[in-house]
Amino acid sequence: MQLYADLRVLTARPSAAEAAQAPHRLYGVADAAEAWSVGRWLRAAADVLAEIRARGRPAIVVGGTGLYFRALTHGLAEMPDIPAAARARAEALWAEGGEDVVRAALATRDPGGAARIERGDRQRLLRALSVVQATGRSLGDWQADTTPLLPPGAWRGVVIEPDRAALYARCDARLAAMMEGGALTEAAALTARNLDPALPALKAVGVREFARHLAGEIPLETALAEAQRATRNYAKRQLTWFRNQTPEWPRVTALDPRAAWTQFRADNP
Repeated sequence: MQLYADLRVLTARPSAAEAAQAPHRLYGVADAAEAWSVGRWLRAAADVLAEIRARGRPAIVVGGTGLYFRALTHGLAEMPDIPAAARARAEALWAEGGEDVVRAALATRDPGGAARIERGDRQRLLRALSVVQATGRSLGDWQADTTPLLPPGAWRGVVIEPDRAALYARCDARLAAMMEGGALTEAAALTARNLDPALPALKAVGVREFARHLAGEIPLETALAEAQRATRNYAKRQLTWFRNQTPEWPRVTALDPRAAWTQFRADNP
């Protein structure tokens, strides 16, 4: 979400002072009317990493969207377009029988995918089922036919994973700070553009909640509380994803910057 120029405050993008400390790339480079995919980001990241490598400098890739890290380190499959009819069939099956029926249908064609996808992950289940029904190949098979941009041994990963209660408190405090920093004004400017609500930028945490307040639907206090809850839920999903997908990465659990740096250096001498 920090790709989008319209979301400086709502995504806690690095400030001008922070950006002046080291070169920052791919922040605020896209208009909210654009729909960037992980594939488009990967192509842009490839150019940036090549340029940094040419200067003999290391690159630090940061963020919380695990799929983007996975695309860098495992590659991204160039799958054919999935027909709308296949997606509609999967959606209809969910509407008819719920998750258990969809999961059972997936297990008959793609048992590995059904086993990997967590309970409640509706989007991934429907996509996996749509892919295997439309192409005859599992999503895992498609993904295996890839070459990672960062091959094994060329990078190191680390997960910042503080105590959950402390993390949630930080999430709440960040939303309050965003309010003071102009989040409501930013949401109002984005809403005034009357963009397609399906665009990725319109799905950023805080946009919908503050837009409801601006429309007179809920008080500001309610909008803030809902945005704080959505942020905590997103943080929980991030923790779950990294715990399941990157168990071998070292963890930094300290919140104090000096202690966190000490932990990081211990794992990356």
